[in-house]
Amino acid sequence: MKLGEALVNGNLITPVQLREALERQVIFGGRIGTNLVELGFIKEEDIMAFFAKFFRTPTVKPEVLEEIDPEILASIDKEIAEKYMMVPFRRDRSRLHVVMLDPRSFDVIEEIRFKTGFDIIPYVITELRLMYYLDKYYGIKRDLRFISVFDKIIETDEEHTSRYAWESQALKVAEQFASVHEKENVIDILLNETAGVASRAAVFEVNDILVSGWKGRGISVGGFEDRIKESSIYDTVLKKNALYRGPLLQESGNGKLIELLQSAPQDCCMIPIIFHGKVIGLLYVDNGNDKVLDASLSYIGTLVAMAEVSFEFVLLRKKLYSVIPG
Repeated sequence: MKLGEALVNGNLITPVQLREALERQVIFGGRIGTNLVELGFIKEEDIMAFFAKFFRTPTVKPEVLEEIDPEILASIDKEIAEKYMMVPFRRDRSRLHVVMLDPRSFDVIEEIRFKTGFDIIPYVITELRLMYYLDKYYGIKRDLRFISVFDKIIETDEEHTSRYAWESQALKVAEQFASVHEKENVIDILLNETAGVASRAAVFEVNDILVSGWKGRGISVGGFEDRIKESSIYDTVLKKNALYRGPLLQESGNGKLIELLQSAPQDCCMIPIIFHGKVIGLLYVDNGNDKVLDASLSYIGTLVAMAEVSFEFVLLRKKLYSVIPG
């Protein structure tokens, strides 16, 4: 049984979630577990626990892998670590303990035993964690996508404090959204408040088969118009009615947006803005073409949700004033 099917049978994900993760895997690559974590369908610790049962192999607590003795790391050189996707972390007598993606690769284990002279004791690990440790200990660089996804699942004390800071800020922003009188004011607040987590932002208005520039910060969208074509980032967001997070793909449907941005960002996010059940706009954010976004986009998601309510306030306020005689 394949891993994805086993996750469905174990009620950890739904068939629909598996299908969406497989579709994403075709486009972006990576292991199915990476795509599921990236989509937010499963937590990394849950999939690690499942790995132990599925592969019938032990896992290792992350803290055990944070400070590995250089002498132990030298047991496997960089070329072998990269080729076979493994990292050694413990050695006792004639045994070398390693984390690897597929602990059932007995041919690989036997080959490493022959090359190192140690009996290999395998432990399973997620692709996200392994790529992190290969980067940390062997200098094998990760794609920006892996850095971005891994950062989502790591929350330091500083980030924990930061999260409470934005929650406090969100309460203040809610007061601003509640006092607006025009749609333009809503967009202004939305764009201004994204500055804390994204260097560039823009709102595009959606009209049937077209998107047009509404307002931007760090992106000049005045006069911009683009057709909503299949495979474009607009189409992806509108079809699923959900945010997109990842690289801006070099697809024909994204050509005009890439031209506007002067390149294809390695990490960006587009979120639908919904009013009365209809997508009326799209919020786009990035940190430039060569940098990843912050680990968590929770604050931006909260801003969009508040903006949607604020649009309702604007409409209700106009209705209220309309009943005044004269």
